[in-house]
Amino acid sequence: MDDSSVSRFSNKVEQLIAYCQSLEEDKARLLKSQEQLQSERSKLLQKNDLAKTKIESMIGRLRALEQS
Repeated sequence: MDDSSVSRFSNKVEQLIAYCQSLEEDKARLLKSQEQLQSERSKLLQKNDLAKTKIESMIGRLRALEQS
C-alpha cells in the first residue's frame, strides 16, 4: 500500500471510530430518556389509579344518596 492508501484507510478508521462514539452517546441519551419516560409512566399510572378510586367512591356515595 502506498502512502495515499494508508492515509485514506487511516481516515476511514478515524471516521468509523468517531461514528461509533457518536452512536454510543446516542444510545446513552436514549437509555436515559427511556428511563425517564418509564418513571413518568409509572407516576401517571399511579395517579390514574388514585383518580379511578376517588371516582368510584363518589359514584358509590351518589348511589347511596339516590337510594335514601
